[in-house]
Amino acid sequence: MKVLAAMSGGVDSAVAAARAIGAGHDVTGVHLALSKNPQSFRSGARGCCSAEDAHDARRAADVLGIPFYVWDLSDRFAADVVSDFIAEYAAGRTPNPCLRCNEKIKFSAVLDRGVALGFDAVCTGHYARLSRSADDVELHRAIDASKDQSYVLGVLNQDQLCRSYFPLGASQKAEVRAEARERGLGVADKPDSHDICFIANGDTAEFLEQRLGNRPGDIVDVAGARVGEHAGSHRFTIGQRRGLRLGTPAPDGQPRFVLAITPTTNTITVGPRDALAVHGIHAIRPTWTGQAPDAEWTGEVQVRAHGVPMAAIVQVRHDRLDVVLDSATSGVAPGQAVVLYEGTRVIGSATIAATHA
Repeated sequence: MKVLAAMSGGVDSAVAAARAIGAGHDVTGVHLALSKNPQSFRSGARGCCSAEDAHDARRAADVLGIPFYVWDLSDRFAADVVSDFIAEYAAGRTPNPCLRCNEKIKFSAVLDRGVALGFDAVCTGHYARLSRSADDVELHRAIDASKDQSYVLGVLNQDQLCRSYFPLGASQKAEVRAEARERGLGVADKPDSHDICFIANGDTAEFLEQRLGNRPGDIVDVAGARVGEHAGSHRFTIGQRRGLRLGTPAPDGQPRFVLAITPTTNTITVGPRDALAVHGIHAIRPTWTGQAPDAEWTGEVQVRAHGVPMAAIVQVRHDRLDVVLDSATSGVAPGQAVVLYEGTRVIGSATIAATHA
């Protein structure tokens, strides 16, 4: 099989490429240039799009003895991921750019180009498992729960899963690093990237303020009374407490949390922790890893990348999902994803549009 290995410059993608070679595939490495003006060096474990990362990917490909190319996808990334990220925050939502990158870049733009060039599959260092049968391909959680990335892969459809290859899903992270050392890969001890890859210094608020402007507004309580001023609604997400700087304590003396963000009035509503309790989720734009389930589906859902699965009943519509949780959860932010699981298997994903108690 001809395999296109997406190599970020980190240890996971390098070992994934090595395992694809070991499995007998014809492998070509590709690094995705996602920024027009990349930072020269990463800042510790922040980001994954620096010039240093591109060099690390090339060195890994050299050690593995495979062809290596750099594909400039910066325009597509800016339009489909960065602009979407900014627009979502401007609308008072909290997006997940990693999920959008998988959907629009790695398993759409890259996969489409790879297939056009004659490749059979795209190999990545994601921690997830695929189970293949004559009928379909199932997406499952990784063995290493602390590294599991099935949540951000729930946007993939059956056609994309058929052409995906995740060699690390059955391994622990420590095993992957040990294997990298044995193979002489210089990235064996490189820190994992975290935070948002296109915000190298990790300051999301500053990044958004440079693009959305300085937009202070009122902080109000659930009765609509003004209790403070915020420096920009993009600095907050549902369930947040840090940064509110409310000079006057609540009448009951309890801490207050962000309950709602309203862009039309540029206000943030705050209230007590128990007001964050959510039993119902309304989600839009569902995607399915296989066949869509019946009108009423029972299983587990997850609302954060490393959140705890929760039992739920889901009403499945053509263009939306209505999720009823068995037990309340809190801090669920519109813009994030709700992902459906049947045991370890990912069934589908949808974007959270609203919640209710």
